[in-house]
Amino acid sequence: MSKQIINEELLSQIEMLQTLLKNNVAGMFGGNRKSRTYGSSCEFSDYRDYVNGDDTTKIDWNAYARFETLYIKLYLDERQMHTRIYIDASRSMTHGDKKKAEMAIKLAAALAYISVCEMDRVSVYVIKEKCVHELIRGMVGKEAYLSSIGKLNEIEFDGDSYISEALAPEGVGYGDGVSVIISDFLTDNNFEAAIDKLTDKKRDILCIQVLAKEELNPLTRGKVHLFDSESTQRSYRKNIDKEIIRAYKLALEYSTDRIRNYCAARGGSYMLVSAEERLGDVLFEKSVYLGVVK
Repeated sequence: MSKQIINEELLSQIEMLQTLLKNNVAGMFGGNRKSRTYGSSCEFSDYRDYVNGDDTTKIDWNAYARFETLYIKLYLDERQMHTRIYIDASRSMTHGDKKKAEMAIKLAAALAYISVCEMDRVSVYVIKEKCVHELIRGMVGKEAYLSSIGKLNEIEFDGDSYISEALAPEGVGYGDGVSVIISDFLTDNNFEAAIDKLTDKKRDILCIQVLAKEELNPLTRGKVHLFDSESTQRSYRKNIDKEIIRAYKLALEYSTDRIRNYCAARGGSYMLVSAEERLGDVLFEKSVYLGVVK
């Protein structure tokens, strides 16, 4: 994007929000989620290299005395997980003065930070047309986060997106963490198969639907010429009256319920976010309410 969404101000805000959340991160990112896969005992399992930003209380100082290298102790319920974040980069995400795209980037940055603070690995991908493009691979720790997360500013939102067809050939990992899909989901294209694949791979799933204010509550009235956000060759001339608005709101309710119910039926989570909301409100109110963070 031409506008730099990831900047020092946003990173400071994310760090502050995570600090307020850190004692209660027990949902999909860290905490109880890990014990579900690897057991809930505190039995020692393995070591890994210390990374700047790790909890220093977990350093094995006896190992340091012998090898002069910092190692972190891992227990059965603390195996490093892999958070994978997929961002829909279709043209429709620019609707509403690009606020949807901006919110998608902010959410990806915030969830990635929560994950690295929980000692997880994080990868970020962009969905364009029928392909998944890897933007950030396996970052671990705050230092790697700060050096890599600015790549989100490079995302260009254009064209269409086929979430299921893009994820179909993608290696998504097996039972090693959470997969987050951030999209407006305003498409005729299939997304259910992507959720099914992630479910089959025993991954936790979080679908975040980001919509602009005028998509949630349209104020347009009268005769208008509408253009399809993802296909400029399709347009519609309509006289927008109360009946059209009512039909639209019913269709929107059907659409959001469809995604929510599909995720719930497969053990996943769903969150509807307005592009105009404050990031802190999303993390504290909606995420906590849904159990994504607690």
